[in-house]
Amino acid sequence: MTSAWLNSRMKKYAHASPQELYRDLSTSPQGLSPQQAEAMAHAYGRNILDPRESHALLHGFRRAFLNPFTIILAVIALISLVTDVLLASNLTRNVTTFLILLVMILLSGAIRLTQEMHAIRAVRQLDRMVHTKVTVRRCGVLVEIPAEDLVVGDVVCLSAGDRVPADLRLVKTTDLFLSQSAITGESAILEKSSRTISYEETTPLPQLENLAFLATTVISGKGEGVVVAVGKDTLYGSFLRTQHPGSTAFEKGANSIAGVMIRFMAVLVPVVFVISGLSRGDWLNAFVFALSVAVGLTPEILPMVISACLARGSTLLSRKQTIVKNINAMQAFGSMDVLCMDKTGTLTQDGILLEYYMDILGNESPTVLDAAFLNSHFHSGVHNPIDTAILACQTMPGREDHFRNLAATTQKLDELPFDYSRKVVTVLTRDSQGRQQLLMKGDIREVLARCRQVEYRGETLPLPDHPEDSVNAVVQELLEDGMKVIAVARKDTDQQETLSLSQEKDMTLLGYLAFFDAPRTSAAASVAALKARNLTPKILTGDQAAVALSICRRVGISTQGLLTGEELNRLSDAQLRTLVEEIHVFAELTPGQKVRIMTALQDNGHTVGFLGDGLNDIPALMKADVGISVENAVDAAKDAASVLLLHKDLGVLEQGILEGRKTFVNMLKYIKITASSNFGNILSIVCASAFLPFLPMMAVQLLLLNLLYDALCIVLPFDRVDPEEFLSPHDWSGKTLGRFMLSFGPISSLFDIATFLFLYFFLCPTLCGGPFAALTPGGQALFLALFHTGWFLESMWTQVLILHLLRSKKLPFLQTLPSKPVLLVTLLGTLCFTAVTYTPLAQLLGLTALPLWYFAFLVTVVLLYLLLVSAAKARYLKKYHTLI
Repeated sequence: MTSAWLNSRMKKYAHASPQELYRDLSTSPQGLSPQQAEAMAHAYGRNILDPRESHALLHGFRRAFLNPFTIILAVIALISLVTDVLLASNLTRNVTTFLILLVMILLSGAIRLTQEMHAIRAVRQLDRMVHTKVTVRRCGVLVEIPAEDLVVGDVVCLSAGDRVPADLRLVKTTDLFLSQSAITGESAILEKSSRTISYEETTPLPQLENLAFLATTVISGKGEGVVVAVGKDTLYGSFLRTQHPGSTAFEKGANSIAGVMIRFMAVLVPVVFVISGLSRGDWLNAFVFALSVAVGLTPEILPMVISACLARGSTLLSRKQTIVKNINAMQAFGSMDVLCMDKTGTLTQDGILLEYYMDILGNESPTVLDAAFLNSHFHSGVHNPIDTAILACQTMPGREDHFRNLAATTQKLDELPFDYSRKVVTVLTRDSQGRQQLLMKGDIREVLARCRQVEYRGETLPLPDHPEDSVNAVVQELLEDGMKVIAVARKDTDQQETLSLSQEKDMTLLGYLAFFDAPRTSAAASVAALKARNLTPKILTGDQAAVALSICRRVGISTQGLLTGEELNRLSDAQLRTLVEEIHVFAELTPGQKVRIMTALQDNGHTVGFLGDGLNDIPALMKADVGISVENAVDAAKDAASVLLLHKDLGVLEQGILEGRKTFVNMLKYIKITASSNFGNILSIVCASAFLPFLPMMAVQLLLLNLLYDALCIVLPFDRVDPEEFLSPHDWSGKTLGRFMLSFGPISSLFDIATFLFLYFFLCPTLCGGPFAALTPGGQALFLALFHTGWFLESMWTQVLILHLLRSKKLPFLQTLPSKPVLLVTLLGTLCFTAVTYTPLAQLLGLTALPLWYFAFLVTVVLLYLLLVSAAKARYLKKYHTLI
């Protein structure tokens, strides 16, 4: 759908009456029938933004079979088909290499496709546990359905806290206010109506008041709307098609690693090609071998191992009450070093208690409580702990009838919901005597700024010259004790039915409400545990500074410095980047200011997580490298998060972080160890190609060796991780990959060269009856088979051994043991692949059986390799302190 077509269509619906809308979309106020819904799904498509979700098998197939590894294999296979089959004579025709390459392509692709589909099923199963439901009217009955099952023509019911699930033409509204920041970037909230409107061609779609758009959020009120566009055909979907989002932390890390591998290939592959071509004069075979070297240098099944690690990690996290909605967030869990969070419900209890209702001098005042009760009773915004605590006054002994009568005899006329720039909520009411008044509650400073006078014991008095001093004298001690305090005000009005922002002035301050926000009993221990994991907690809250400091002192978060939202606005970005490293408590913030703080942390190189559950947290959740929410959060916050905690507790989060780090370590193990081992093999090939009269290994053998080794590495996601490896976050990038490869790769080359010398000057001449140049063609063929088999086995044994040597900082098998799956698979795999050289399959691969006494040499080489790599590892650890 083009932007012009979308614009025209949406404006057409804005201009249409509800009756015309129902007729045009073949629906009614009672909603669709199941048969109609099915027809609409076929006609307009499903409510899915990413079309790949509906073709997971097709896209999985593409990723499995259309990647650099399989493309290179296919090129080599085609060259082999042409040179060995189509252009060869009947006597020299050999289809073996082509068939082996074809089997490798099918096998590697099938393994990856199976793993990807398993990961997709696991993620979908977890996603069903947290997926957003939408209330719709079908055949006149309200039912809840998954958001992706929504179709054009459905009648959707909206309430405060909902995320609008599709583009809607509103047909009923009651004080409906929406935030459209997801599509406009503006934090202001807009009131929506259901009236039919006219428009100008130049009017932007977001300004049409009877339309609600996908990804916007209901701040307060209720409404009903008819779905007019779904999925990629929505306004939000059109933005996604034209936007080019920046790389995620996961993609940046993967690109960094790929960059290191490409630089090594750019140097080594041309060298192998030139040396092989010049030394033998067969440039076609040299080209094929150089391609195989490129594959040999690359961790071919890296995507599959990463998918397996992430899928297993997400499954394990689900057992620890942590649901990973976006599987790539596992990487961020592993590398996160700063956790930002709001204090309410995280460091403190989810519920708060109303302790005091006071007049302006701190005396108990039922008048203040009555005004606050009516404001909360009629406020249609998102459920929040303050309103819950105020409405609990209905259960006060002896006052149940009072509050019941107060609500019954008062009529709500209009409201202005809470937003994070005003920080107040106002309702317009009329009592049984016809008296109309504005009732306001909210942040003390914001309410005070809108007041001109105060009320004390029924008498109205002007504000003193310095009202802040009078307020502080009453509430400061409460704030320092960690209590949350808000102000209450009112104003009589003329007869009117609506309320506007311009009327929020000349108010009369009535008094204050104080709430007890007790710290969680587990908060201090959880904060200490996070610090022990080298994760820095930072508090980003909209509460008053004194309250934030009081709570943080109790739970062990540093309060050496504090920055308020007002102070933040006066800082440049450069100044903020310096201060965010030193300060851990930020108070009186707006949602936009939370985003700015996290941006500064990310600019400083941190991987930042954010834990939040409210509407004000949505921008920060989307900005974070890993957004974390909780099961009882508002729908919009759960949608924005990539990780969901089934229990809002830092202890649960800490366990999730540890599991994420374990997964991350296993991913890095494969990348570093495999890249190092492959680099050593290729370096050996470069050296051998310069001096041997033949290639040290056939292209197909080199590819097969890497495939067999990678097949063993599939069990790495199940490996055990030493505790010290996940005490600190790890960096997901290629920064240290190059030095790791250069530190350990050449060691294997030393033993490869020793093996070349042994094979070329001793074993092969002994078994063939002379040196290579003096042999007949048949003798040279046997010489080659023996040589290739000898290095094939030595390379495979040392590759598997280095996996065990470098998987931990400790001594293998003595101080640390791999998991049973890793131990069994690597041991049995090595034995089986060694045994293959004694089977008829060996001849097809260009290999042959070696005398048993060769294994005495092989064991000696492996033991010496073990000693030298252990010494190099000790030196590396002394210098860099970590392998991963």
